[in-house]
Amino acid sequence: MEKDKKIYTTPKVRKFARDLGANVSLISGSERKGRITEEDVKKFINNQLNYQKKERSEKTDKIKNQYNHSDFGKVEIKEVPRIKKIAAPHLVNAWKNIPHVTHHDEADITEMEEFRTTLTDSFTGEKKKITPLAFIIKALVYSLKKFPTFNSSIEDIENGKMTIKKYYHIGIAVDTPHGLMVPKLRNSNNKNIGLINKELKEISDKCRNLKIDKKEFFGGSMTITSLGSIGGSFFTPIINYPEVAILGIGKSSKKNVYFENKFQSRIMLPLSLSYDHRIIDGAEAARFCNDLKENLGKDFAYKLAV
Repeated sequence: MEKDKKIYTTPKVRKFARDLGANVSLISGSERKGRITEEDVKKFINNQLNYQKKERSEKTDKIKNQYNHSDFGKVEIKEVPRIKKIAAPHLVNAWKNIPHVTHHDEADITEMEEFRTTLTDSFTGEKKKITPLAFIIKALVYSLKKFPTFNSSIEDIENGKMTIKKYYHIGIAVDTPHGLMVPKLRNSNNKNIGLINKELKEISDKCRNLKIDKKEFFGGSMTITSLGSIGGSFFTPIINYPEVAILGIGKSSKKNVYFENKFQSRIMLPLSLSYDHRIIDGAEAARFCNDLKENLGKDFAYKLAV
């Protein structure tokens, strides 16, 4: 812009631009004779910010892509599995937009395991093969009934609204050759351990054979993801949006713990509860976990089987 070119604007707009750190001589006015308005100043600032953001992005990309992996040795390019490509944006969205906090604890499942391993068929007398996950699902439902905030969604948090679900559809993370899938076990509150165990096997088989309906991945209350059959103890599971919490289960192990006034060998189950801190605080999470531990304890073993 020429130095002797007259700038048409008001003292108020000049002050507005100065407060924002904008040079009015660089701003093009949209009014008659190029008069500069507050909107012109705002537009100029936005354009500057976008330009700087683009420059930073290009600089980052340049650093990131400065070398190819093949510059350092032999590589192989493979397609990311389709299921993982589909899940990726959902995981990124959940991680970026939900303030995650993870509460770690251990549940004493000694009596539950003793009870589970003694279950037999009333007709044949054969031992029943019931997965511990079936008991955990029942225990979780009891806790969700007591703590309804954990069975909610907050898509409309800007307007202060949350959706409390009156159903209990528990999401189950299923490890498949195609990637992780999370179908829902519908109406878990109305099913006994035997039926839950049967349906767990059915939905897992459908996922592994890619025969499950897409709708079964939506409309959940809360998700359980278990590493118990693989190994490990505590981890930080990512919440399955739009749910507000997810329960991670580690591999149970025998530990020497202080129980009933003496040290005893007990079976302890690692719990990792990730929750949305916008709607659930640490005290609520601790109370929820304590209730879940109680549900998995000795006094609830028989009740969970009903």
